[in-house]
Amino acid sequence: MCVSNVRLAADAYLVCLHHALTTEKEEVLGLLVGEFSEGTEVVCDIHSAVTLRRSDKRKDRVEISPEMLIEAQQRAEQMSASSGQELHIVGWYHSHPHITVWPSDIDLQTQAGYQQMDSRFIGLIFSVYNEDKKTKVGSHQVTCFQATNQSPEGEAPQYVRLAVPLEIRLTPSLAINNQQALENLCSTLYDEQSEVLQLSRQRANQYPLAHLHNSAVMVRSVCGLSSLVSGPLVSTVEERLHHIQGTTQQLKQESKYLRNLLQENKIDVPT
Repeated sequence: MCVSNVRLAADAYLVCLHHALTTEKEEVLGLLVGEFSEGTEVVCDIHSAVTLRRSDKRKDRVEISPEMLIEAQQRAEQMSASSGQELHIVGWYHSHPHITVWPSDIDLQTQAGYQQMDSRFIGLIFSVYNEDKKTKVGSHQVTCFQATNQSPEGEAPQYVRLAVPLEIRLTPSLAINNQQALENLCSTLYDEQSEVLQLSRQRANQYPLAHLHNSAVMVRSVCGLSSLVSGPLVSTVEERLHHIQGTTQQLKQESKYLRNLLQENKIDVPT
């Protein structure tokens, strides 16, 4: 069953885009948590994004292992318990740094595989680090898609992109699940780098210069995490704190006004 419309929460969109911008050399990936509403049409509401660690870094493809699917499903169950909503894994996202936003043949095959498990499963692609050659202005794009087989029955499948309308739904603040996803992004990227360094350390006696180089790359990567992830995350938390303080002050003023109004009308005010 094809999905007619996808509504992506703005803070979940922020997580996906932030993750995509952490590297311009390889693709990154994650899963999407939300719910389906079925009536005359199927609508997908995405509430949260789950960032995943890459077991294999490549420029042109990403893969989700069964272990990562299980881990993401467990997170979805935790979100369901805390929110009171029945949430599931409804899709996946990945990045296309420096290339078009449209899905590749491999992306379409991957998407078709997910749809065999759930025909409503959707995919998002974030094309980042694009620059207009004339204006030198950077930009990014996002597309939502499913895969459909256009080959006649009995022949080898040939998948094509089925565009799905995507709407970014405004959210008043950063939901706790998406805030945690941003916080976990640092540790996810650090673990990726640590795995590479661990392999290098095992061969340090045989290739000492290579290990020295990899150690330097690790230090540079960790420093880069501060500017790419930690810095913006701190700014986001500060903005949220400012919003909460403003809302609190507004509620105090409203409470004071209502109390004065009740006193003027000689109505007892509870303490």
